[in-house]
Amino acid sequence: MPGQPPTFRQPSASERPWWWRLEDAAGEPVEVAQYADQRFGNQGDAESWVGEIWADLAEHGVAAVTLFEHERQVYGPMSLSA
Repeated sequence: MPGQPPTFRQPSASERPWWWRLEDAAGEPVEVAQYADQRFGNQGDAESWVGEIWADLAEHGVAAVTLFEHERQVYGPMSLSA
């Protein structure tokens, strides 16, 4: 609904431009349903999030992650192996 306060609508991609591509060992994208569409307002929040859940991602078959701001690749792939 237009004009809704931000607390009543999902943030848009332009408001949360940072996101991770989850990848398998071959570099192919991996879908993990519980983490689908995770987006962040800044790089620090994105990095903190992946730092907190990397082990869980690895258990779901994610071998590496690549960070994007909108469609620009910032860095990666970064391995999740210990």
